Amino acid sequence: MAAPLKVEFHFDFGSPNAYLAELVLPAIERRTGVKFDYVPVLLGGVYKATGNMSPAESLRGIKNKPEYNALETERFLRRHNITKFRMNPFFPVNTLALMRGAVAAEFEGVFEPYFRAAYHHMWVEPKKMDDTQVFRDAFLSSGLDIDRIAARAQQDDVKKKLIENTSNAVARGTFGSPTFFVGNEIYFGKDSLRDVEGEILAQSAAQQQKSA
Repeated sequence: MAAPLKVEFHFDFGSPNAYLAELVLPAIERRTGVKFDYVPVLLGGVYKATGNMSPAESLRGIKNKPEYNALETERFLRRHNITKFRMNPFFPVNTLALMRGAVAAEFEGVFEPYFRAAYHHMWVEPKKMDDTQVFRDAFLSSGLDIDRIAARAQQDDVKKKLIENTSNAVARGTFGSPTFFVGNEIYFGKDSLRDVEGEILAQSAAQQQKSA
């Protein structure tokens, strides 16, 4: 029996485009029958390893490009009927604590509520989530035992796992967030989601033909 198709979403909470892309994934899952694996990576580590930089840096001082970037975002919001999004006024935010927390939450079996809370406080009711007290208060307001998660996030196995996720992603071709893998095929950016879905359907059909 063929192994299930592996489909991955590599994310960092600091990327607004990763947040917007993730809102579309449930619909893709319903249409295709796959489940995305959510893989926390540290975008700062990706940038350092690849020589890339955030859009806040790369768009600075360029005529027309930031305006087009904003227009493209508005089109995406309309296309997918996304209403719960606000640009974080503290962007860019250092996400090291957030991303270690994501790995710790995975290890502790509370990834889903942690993930939803982190995105809520970054891009729905945005806050300065690299401020320790703001970080703690935000997660407490969402009902999480954040002190336990934060303590777990300081342990070596959590730190090592985040480093491994990030290094492995770069080795496979990642240079930013969001990045998607359908099997071994890589796709970058929220605007690649149609191609991601098409590749899922194509690979799923090929698997079914082989097993028929």
